[in-house]
Amino acid sequence: MSVSPTMPEPSTRKSPARRWRTHTAIGAVLAAGCAWGATALIGVPDPVTLAALAVVEPSAVGAWFPSRVVPAPAEARALPFKPRRILDRVDWKGQEVPLATMLAATHTNAFLVVQDDVLVHEWYRPGTGPTTLFPSWSVAKSVVSLMAGTAIARGKLSETDRVSDLLPELRSAAVFGKITVRDLLDMASGLAVPENYDPRHPLTGTAGMYLTRDIAAFVKDHAQLAFKPGSRGRYRSIDTEVLGLILARVEGKPLADLLSERIWKPMGAEAEATWNLDRSGGLEKAFCCINATARDFARLGLLVTDQGRAGGTRIIPARWIDRIGTPARRAVDGWQYSAQWWHAPGGDDGDISAIGVYGQYVYVNRRTGTVIVKLSDHGAEQDETDTLAVMQAIAADLEAGRP
Repeated sequence: MSVSPTMPEPSTRKSPARRWRTHTAIGAVLAAGCAWGATALIGVPDPVTLAALAVVEPSAVGAWFPSRVVPAPAEARALPFKPRRILDRVDWKGQEVPLATMLAATHTNAFLVVQDDVLVHEWYRPGTGPTTLFPSWSVAKSVVSLMAGTAIARGKLSETDRVSDLLPELRSAAVFGKITVRDLLDMASGLAVPENYDPRHPLTGTAGMYLTRDIAAFVKDHAQLAFKPGSRGRYRSIDTEVLGLILARVEGKPLADLLSERIWKPMGAEAEATWNLDRSGGLEKAFCCINATARDFARLGLLVTDQGRAGGTRIIPARWIDRIGTPARRAVDGWQYSAQWWHAPGGDDGDISAIGVYGQYVYVNRRTGTVIVKLSDHGAEQDETDTLAVMQAIAADLEAGRP
């Protein structure tokens, strides 16, 4: 109730402390209302969602965004489970420790090892299991690469195509006429959108792209270059997002449908996946955010170890497997890289990985036929070299003990 100037002031007055709490509460309500309106105005999620994203585990955030289903086939391709001893002590941070210690230290939720199309080790954190959908984070970038490989093989796309020719709505920004599909694949576009994952700063870099409810507008609004396209490699999630926009355009269907048709069903996935969108009915976040079971992430890795085949069915062109297995001319942030796949230090020619922030890995060793999936809630950009060294050691040990 407001007090009219003509009404006498009530005889019972609040103490200074009570008045401060009242004013603070009113201010908080007004601030919340302004914040709610402001987030709607700038096109990011509401304050409740933003607050939740700042505190929930990374593996739980997918449920906070709308998504599109990636249908699975009526019958899954078998992934036989035949437990086998794997390396139980590993080098970690200069010490030899039990593998379980390393997994705990990196907040692992799922850890699977496959060799020669057989699941030889499978472990899940309590509360998760084979049916849990885990977020890919940037592992999705490597999946988009596989989709690009199929589009190129079918003549829908060429690595020399320029962005502005494929997405005419971007022609007004001259920079998109300088960037090729190859630049996007190899993280060499030069687009000046920094890698920032902190939802507490929702308007900065990749966090802004992750939270926006209009990805197409975000891309159009960030037509600035940090360097000449093709002149160097620098990891930028916007490169994959633009590539995703291109794939959806040239194929004439949403990325989730394309993934289902080109990969998910042909490879024999055992469960539906989902792909988070910028808004309900909107566009997929191509640079991240496929939610799938650990076993189906393993099946994706097997496509690479099997030269693009699932069983006797060719799904990914062999030339594309060679493409991602051959380092690009420009390193990316000090690591060899090719078409959205990482070449880890210390690996051999068959050793490549899909890596996502917070500790998501699909490690592939084509020479030994090994796939290792590790899905985690670890820190951003933390311990990648040490973690991949453990995976390399496990693959080498399996090869040494091959029956």
